[in-house]
Parts: sequence; structure tokens; C-alpha cells
Amino acid sequence: MNTHTWKTKSRLIGIAAIGIAVLASLLTLIKPTELPEGFVFANGRTESTEVDITAKFGGRLEQVSVKEGDQVELGQILARIETRELEAQLRRAEAEVRRTEQEKFFAVAVIAQRKSELSLSRKDMERSKGLYENDSISLEQLQRDETAVETAKATLAAAQAQLSNAEAAIEAAIANTELIKTQIDDSVLRAPIGGRVLYRLAEPGEVLPGGGKVLTILDPMDIYMTLFLPTHEAARVAIGAEARVVLDGIPEMVIPAHVSYVAPRAQFTPKEVETRTEREKLMFRLKVQLDADFLKTHTALAKTGIPGVAYIRLDADAVWPELLIVVEDE
Repeated sequence: MNTHTWKTKSRLIGIAAIGIAVLASLLTLIKPTELPEGFVFANGRTESTEVDITAKFGGRLEQVSVKEGDQVELGQILARIETRELEAQLRRAEAEVRRTEQEKFFAVAVIAQRKSELSLSRKDMERSKGLYENDSISLEQLQRDETAVETAKATLAAAQAQLSNAEAAIEAAIANTELIKTQIDDSVLRAPIGGRVLYRLAEPGEVLPGGGKVLTILDPMDIYMTLFLPTHEAARVAIGAEARVVLDGIPEMVIPAHVSYVAPRAQFTPKEVETRTEREKLMFRLKVQLDADFLKTHTALAKTGIPGVAYIRLDADAVWPELLIVVEDE
């Protein structure tokens, strides 16, 4: 064996020894098998609520102003969809509003004219009635004047209907402009929550369909761990039960938490549950929510996929072991 090979093996042995020593120290930090009565534990990984930022309407992505890992605030502009076509549609819709308003002005003027004509026709008819009673005009002339009154009434009604149509057209045109304005506003993608950009899924220049994803944001205040417990343990866990989480990467930190969810049905179920042994195979899914106030002061914990152990207190009177007591930062 040459000197180089011997040194390499010695170095590997030394690294292995250090690793074993570290592992031993972590295992002695707290041994789940030595938990007192009234507690259960399970392994899991941290997860979080992820919010997708999507395009409501299809279009070309014009700008993405954040990168993966960036911290964003509620309401912050994250991306923009090109709106030149929508802006052209808006100008056309606004012109349609002005046109329909002119139609309304015209309809109002026509109504005024028709009312004047009706008034004159009624006066002519009244004079004709007096003249007919004095045998000054024929019955035919009287009937013509009466028909003129009825015709004037009909033309006035038509003009009033035209005004109603014009007013309805104005409302429709205004609604169309508001719709286009809403689409333009929706083309600016804002952060619905404060959080961290987890994924950047599209780049400027890409054409997105309606609902196309642009970004995914991680909610740093909604970190939880999913666990699975057997029936006899899950049956004793109450919603809101106090819990503690110890992550593998930082075993010296005890994170306060609580049980936020217990599945109403077993997750792993044999085809036929007939014996007690088979019933013991049933596993129930739980969620342990990390304390939001604790996360506010420990933003570095806002990550997903970190393995760890969650400890749940089944008995409210049980005393937490010393190594699972949360130590407040000074």
C-alpha cells in the first residue's frame, strides 16, 4: 500500500468517525422511544401553501419583475401581460359610447318634435269639431284631423322607444368599456399574499393561454408537516393539540406547533379489515402547523421539504420533556 492510498483511507475513516459521532450526539439529544406517557411522535417533511400566479386571459407575457427566491409583498406587481390589443379595443368601445350618446340626443330631439306635432294635431282636431258642429266642414275633414292625432301619438311612441333603445345601447357600450378596462387591469399580475417566489415558470415573450402559470409563491406563514399515525395513536389526537417540531438540519431548535388537521378516514386500508392485526395497519394523516408568530421571527425556516420529527401531546396535563421545551430568543 503506497503512502497516498494510506492517507486517503485514513482521511475517509476520520470523516466516518466524525459522522458517527455527530449522529450519536443527535440521537442522544432526544430519543423518541424514551418519551413519557401522553406523547406520540412521527417523521415528516415541512410543506407550505403554494399560490400560483396565473394569467386570467391569454396574451404575450411582457414583463416578469421578480426572480426565484425573491421576497414579495402583498399587492406587489410581479408581471405584466401585453395590452396593446386591449387598449385598441378600449378606444373603439369608448367611441361606441360617444356614438350611442349622440343617438340619445337625437332621440330626445325627435321626441320634442313629435310632442309638438301631437299638440298641433290636437288643436286642429278641436277646431274641426267646432266647425263640423256648425256644418262648416265635412265629416271627412274631421276624421282626417282625428287620424292625424292618432298618427302623431304613434310617432311619439316610436320616438320614445328609440330613446329607450339609445339609453340601453349606452349602458351596453359603457359595460363593454368597463369589461375591457377590467381585462387591462387583470393583465397586471399582483401578489395575492406576501411570500417568497418558489418557481418562475414563464419568461417575457412567451404567449400564455388563459390560466397559464407565470410564478408560484410560497406562503412563509403557512408551514406545516404532514404525518401518519396508526389508529390507536391517531384516535387520541385532538384538533388543536399542542405539538413540537424538531428539524433534522437544526436539532437544537424546538419549534412550537399545533395539530391543525386529522383525516376523517384511514389513508392505508387493507381490502378487508377482519382481524385486529389488520386494523392496526390503518394509518391516519395529520397536519402539524408551525406557529406563525415563531415563523415571523425565524424567516429562515420558511422552506419546504426539510425532514424532521413532530411530537404531539395527547394529554393536556402531560409535561413536556426538558429537551422539547421551546426556548424564547433573547
